[in-house]
Amino acid sequence: MLRLGLIIGLMAIIGVVISGLVAMKVYDQELSIGRIDLARSVDTHASLVQERLSERELLARVAVGLFRFPSANMATALQPLRSSIYAFKTDFIVASWVARVSRSEFARAQNDLKVAGFPNPVLRNIDDTLLNPATVPDPAAIVMDVEPQNDETKAFAGRVLDNHPVIAPMLKRAVEEDRPVSSNPFELLRVGGPMGIVLASPVRTETGTSVAGFLTISYRLAPLMLANDDQSLFSVALRDPRNASDNLVADAEGNVTPVRLQSDAENPPLVRVVTFGARDWTLIYYAKTNAATRAQELAGIVMLIGVALTLILCGLFGYVSYNNLRLSREIQTRIDFERRLTAVIDELNHRVKNILAVIQSIVTRTMRHGADIDIARDLLIGRIHAMSHVVSLLSESQWQGVKLRGLFEPRAIPHADRIALSGPDVTVSARAAQSLSLLFFELASHADEGLSLVGKHPHIVATWSVSAPPDSVFHFRWEEFNTSAATRRADSEFGIVLLDRVAPEALGGTSKRYFTDVSYVYELTAPMETVVDETEKDRTERIGKPVKKR
Repeated sequence: MLRLGLIIGLMAIIGVVISGLVAMKVYDQELSIGRIDLARSVDTHASLVQERLSERELLARVAVGLFRFPSANMATALQPLRSSIYAFKTDFIVASWVARVSRSEFARAQNDLKVAGFPNPVLRNIDDTLLNPATVPDPAAIVMDVEPQNDETKAFAGRVLDNHPVIAPMLKRAVEEDRPVSSNPFELLRVGGPMGIVLASPVRTETGTSVAGFLTISYRLAPLMLANDDQSLFSVALRDPRNASDNLVADAEGNVTPVRLQSDAENPPLVRVVTFGARDWTLIYYAKTNAATRAQELAGIVMLIGVALTLILCGLFGYVSYNNLRLSREIQTRIDFERRLTAVIDELNHRVKNILAVIQSIVTRTMRHGADIDIARDLLIGRIHAMSHVVSLLSESQWQGVKLRGLFEPRAIPHADRIALSGPDVTVSARAAQSLSLLFFELASHADEGLSLVGKHPHIVATWSVSAPPDSVFHFRWEEFNTSAATRRADSEFGIVLLDRVAPEALGGTSKRYFTDVSYVYELTAPMETVVDETEKDRTERIGKPVKKR
């Protein structure tokens, strides 16, 4: 079992290690795939943003190409372009014609605004305050026409943009570089209006020697950023060119607000740069889900699956191995049982043969030629009964020996009530018990059943003792009092052979019998090692033990 447990433990360790390695591989692959997918999505989005910006810049260039500087009314300069502007794109907020008007033409400009029907044709500052012509540049950038025209956009006509903090620098740069230029993000139309940018394209005079004005188109910032895709893998922000530590972020309604620049070392954002209006715009992409966290979760799932499969395989292997081991142990137990059974049968055959040989000897010598048939029959029955009694006692003790006192029971020998026993509680071996049982029966069966010379029944004393080790000797003494050679029945031929030769030789000892003045004595001396016979006891004990399951 210990070896099986070690094998299963080793399998579990190998399975866990392999699961860990697979989980690490899955983590690396998932992290790489997640980052690649994010980078591809970001590149696609940046390309779409650049395409959208390029289209709007192309619109401005085309519009400028179609534009002809008006020689009559400057307040209707966008009239030929209105259909063209709407044909290209319609997502702009307002398009305007900003004319560069010299101070000498301020009166004409006001008259053109009045003729065009604008509600306030008076030239004024960007904040709608009264204009001081001496404080503005010559020429001045004045809004002369707008599209679409509504109550809110018409109010911008006649305003001078040279003092606007965002538009004025943009117009100056457009003149210097002579190409469309975009402004910084700012609130369009009004305070609190939508966040957007303005693209200003310079329009030259018919001679091309100077800039007559600007075609400006303003756009909301959120649609340009394509920031409202809820299904994307990222959220996009625009680096605020006014403050490098801020980002411009659009919400679901398209409202753009500045937020502090986010920094995440574990999940750094991706940066892409697009070009619009002669300047670079930095788009910052923040992943909505942390690729490392997702990879860790997937790797954890793979690890759990691997550990679960390892436990299942170890359990199945342990179950099958345990059943095989149990089956092999049961087979081995059955083999041991059959071996033990064979040994028991062999031992039984041996003992039966010995018993049959003893019985054969008893019958042969008891029923000798010329013997009295009645006396011989009684002796034969008694001797066989004595053998049966000792076999019963041995069977009860599983042939581990018999208490010596048990051989003197009334059912085993005659006149047991007249025998006085004295001696230690010795357990004799099976072989010694068979010899002593016949010996005691033979002695008791010849005790005089009648009255002795003194008018009393013989009184029998059986004593035995064991000397101290190491040379332990068993000494047995049988003495029949109130008897003599004249009153005691003579021993039979079988009895003499048993008393003088068979019993002593079986125990490896010596014997003697004699008469005293008042008794008949039989003494038997034998070494304790043959009386007890530990070798036979151990062998019988091994055979008699029940077979234990392994």
